[in-house]
Amino acid sequence: MPHITIYTDGACKGNPGPGGWGAVLRSGEHERHMHGGADLTTNNRMEMSAVIHALRALKQPSTVALYTDSQYVQKGVTEWLEGWKKRQWRTSSREPVKNADLWQELDALLPSHQISWHWVRGHNGHPGNELADALANRGVEELLAKRSA
Repeated sequence: MPHITIYTDGACKGNPGPGGWGAVLRSGEHERHMHGGADLTTNNRMEMSAVIHALRALKQPSTVALYTDSQYVQKGVTEWLEGWKKRQWRTSSREPVKNADLWQELDALLPSHQISWHWVRGHNGHPGNELADALANRGVEELLAKRSA
């Protein structure tokens, strides 16, 4: 299986507000940058969207090292997801899981790949995270530019 390194980030101007997501995919000498945005969203939704778009971009099952500055995403996948599914997308306190639509979409992508999840501190000079952050902000900027055009 190919080995891919992915860095993801989300951004939101207001929470909720206009948001953007960014992802960097690296494999050997190849690097792909991706970004996008959404009108009325939250930071957590944009963090998740970055991961979903990055995993969707993989053309074949891969070994993935995925880096995110979102503990929500990292812990959601590694600690909470199985319990939510067992409880029909309810939290341990029986409340509906927030962003269940995106969690379900992400969950469907996971079995195709061997993913190791890595949390990195955001805005701390990590080159891959800083690039993903810049791409996420570009997603917001492009969305706002379209709005004002």
